[in-house]
Amino acid sequence: MQNMELPEFITSSDMDYFINTLSDIKVKEAKPDLIASTITHYASKWLPELAEDEGDRAVARYEDSQESVTASWTKKRFFVQALVGILPPEKDSIPCNFLLRLLRVANMVHVGPSYRAELEKRVSWQLNQASLKELMIPSFSHTSTALLDFELVLRLVKRFASMEDVARSGAAVMKVAKLVDSYLAEAAVDSHLLLSGFVDLASALPSHARSSDDGLYRAIDTYLKAHPSLSKQERKTLCSLIDSRKLSQEASLHAAQNERLPVRSVIQVLLSEQTKLIKHVDWSGSLSGARSPAGVGVGVGLEVPGRCFSKRETSTVQQMEIKRLKEDVLRLQSQCMAMERQIEKLVEKKRSGGSYFSWKKLGFKANRVGEVGGENEVGLGLKSPLEIKTRLLRGRNPRRKSMS
Repeated sequence: MQNMELPEFITSSDMDYFINTLSDIKVKEAKPDLIASTITHYASKWLPELAEDEGDRAVARYEDSQESVTASWTKKRFFVQALVGILPPEKDSIPCNFLLRLLRVANMVHVGPSYRAELEKRVSWQLNQASLKELMIPSFSHTSTALLDFELVLRLVKRFASMEDVARSGAAVMKVAKLVDSYLAEAAVDSHLLLSGFVDLASALPSHARSSDDGLYRAIDTYLKAHPSLSKQERKTLCSLIDSRKLSQEASLHAAQNERLPVRSVIQVLLSEQTKLIKHVDWSGSLSGARSPAGVGVGVGLEVPGRCFSKRETSTVQQMEIKRLKEDVLRLQSQCMAMERQIEKLVEKKRSGGSYFSWKKLGFKANRVGEVGGENEVGLGLKSPLEIKTRLLRGRNPRRKSMS
């Protein structure tokens, strides 16, 4: 970075003393924490925009109104560039949120490209420590119509994703993924935000960075609301970023009823929920069937299907599931055999009933005893063909009434 001469209006001995003192401390190899705490404390006094308190920032805006814009911006530009030049080289020496506030002011006063690149590099080192509030840096470009500096955040995330340490730290990547989803949800309300920029930022991190896609789905749904004129293909491109398998039950229910989503995306959500339900039923059946003959649960400790089972536990559950299925098959076979026996009995009854009714073909009618065709004959109100035959044989020699 080039050396700068102090502008004529910045001749304050206090500022000279502050910069020179920090430079001397840095040369003497003082502890980075000491340098960092000194910078963050006194820099907020000289430049209230770097303070966390909104009240101090309001004071800064009031003080700016008391002097010309050119003088104010020149003063701030010099101070920001001086601060960047004395920052300690250690990664985590300066808080990330302070660096983001410094980067906001640097973009506002248009510092040199080398200073801005240095700040962006430092922020990317510890982006997982950033807050959404400080990341919402407005766009100070005269050529951009967007409200937020979307390109800046995209550069920060891509630089963070390309770092070697990120590949080994899954927790840091997941934090940045949540931060990106929250940022997308806030930036999606801007009607001037391009679809290509939204897709680039949403896909800047690897797929394993998100354990859940609920935040991404919320951001995409917000973008669809703010951009109703998207074509069918553009909506498909946007919804292809969502992994329906990573949606929670609440998000899936909302997506299934969301008219803004393409039909294909809704079908994928429904299929994913069906698959989850089938797996849940299978787990429930396996755990409920894993019982010993004494009634004691074999899989003690298997009540929570979220943990990883050992090979022995998995083998035990599989064997008990196979045994349960075999018992179900045997029970079904016994039920089928019982039904076959019942059917055979019904067939036999039908056959015997057919011989009884064949007597009607002979002209006999089953009436009460003593009534056959209206005459005083032996009736056929009998229960079996054998009895009917016996009565008929006896009826061939009826008793004759006495003539006397």
